[in-house]
Amino acid sequence: MGFYAVLPYLATHLGSGLGMAGWLVGLVLGLRTFSQQGLFVVGGALTDRYGPRPVVLTGCALRIAGFGWLAFAGSTATVIGAVLLIGFAAALFSPAVESEAAREAVRHERDTGAPRAHVLALFSAAGQAGAFLGPLLGSLLLLLGGGFRAACLAGALVFVAVLTGHARLMPHTTPVREPAQEPTPPPAQAQPPAQEQPSAQQSAPHVVPRTAQPARSSWRAVFANRPFLLLCLAYSTYLVAYNQLYLSLPVEVERATGSQAALGWLFALSSLLVVVAQMPVTRCSARRIAPRTALVTGLAVVAAGFAAVPLTPAGPGGLLPGAALVVLLTLGQMLLVPAARGLVPDLVEDRHLGLATGALSSVSGAAVLAGSAATGALLEAPAPVRWAALAAVPLAGALLAFTLPAGRGGKEQGTRAVTG
Repeated sequence: MGFYAVLPYLATHLGSGLGMAGWLVGLVLGLRTFSQQGLFVVGGALTDRYGPRPVVLTGCALRIAGFGWLAFAGSTATVIGAVLLIGFAAALFSPAVESEAAREAVRHERDTGAPRAHVLALFSAAGQAGAFLGPLLGSLLLLLGGGFRAACLAGALVFVAVLTGHARLMPHTTPVREPAQEPTPPPAQAQPPAQEQPSAQQSAPHVVPRTAQPARSSWRAVFANRPFLLLCLAYSTYLVAYNQLYLSLPVEVERATGSQAALGWLFALSSLLVVVAQMPVTRCSARRIAPRTALVTGLAVVAAGFAAVPLTPAGPGGLLPGAALVVLLTLGQMLLVPAARGLVPDLVEDRHLGLATGALSSVSGAAVLAGSAATGALLEAPAPVRWAALAAVPLAGALLAFTLPAGRGGKEQGTRAVTG
């Protein structure tokens, strides 16, 4: 919510408010994306080294400072510094929060039997709620005459609340050395089975293992893990497809209606679908199908969304093809995102979970960067060719996902996952 109170209005502020040239506005926005998505892997590595709590709190503090700086930045250099700080802050706290959410989802599944996808689906729904409410907050401040500075300060205040909440609620970690580095305890001192471990409500400290291996060994363990890399590639095809909401969908809306005025309503439709339907969809799928099946099905539904555009009658206002794309892409997202995040703990060791979570985003971000140029070139192609080519991207991801372990949950809960 704090982020989306600012981001939709940044380009206009840079161009109209500060008088930057168009190429410079694009450069600033690109630097923000790179400093965030491209550096997720760094935040993930720091999470494995120091535990999630200090990394989350540091990232939130930097985000507060970045929004405060951007509110008063008036030159190109200061704006670039502020957006780099804002992006790097997310590169710290996002993989730390996501890896801890995945770890807690696995623990909750083990303790209660509830599929881990339920926790991860709630995580996705909350994010979409913020993506929906944030622009409304920013628009309200602009309408009240506060301007872009007020939106930045409101975003900073939201992150003050985020920082306070995590400082109070996020458990203190007790880093331990890699088990292989410690002497094996005698049988009488062996740990009790998983069902006898203290629950999250008891006073036992929350332990997040910290590896004693060199950082190079951790990176090798993650990036030499073939199943995990296949998951990254499959997930990348989804993000390349999702990016078409900002590339191909505006072109389709303008072709159909003569303007992009209706684009905001389609974005709102996507966010509301996730907020309202994410949990019911996950409850329906998590107990019936394995995570791999949900991932494959979700990618196939996304592909169907692109295939539906040239096949859907224009209808009222010419928006039906675009609406069909948004609905099917969002439905596919609701199936595959919790499944993909839930597969990560099955594919990597726990002590590498932060690095793997960050790598999933960084590899996908690099794929989006490369894929945007290729898909952008398709805008000049005939419509049937363009939409067929776009549908082929998530279909290729679905084929890759077929090669993954089934994961834990659903009917295939007993299937053993492959670790790297």
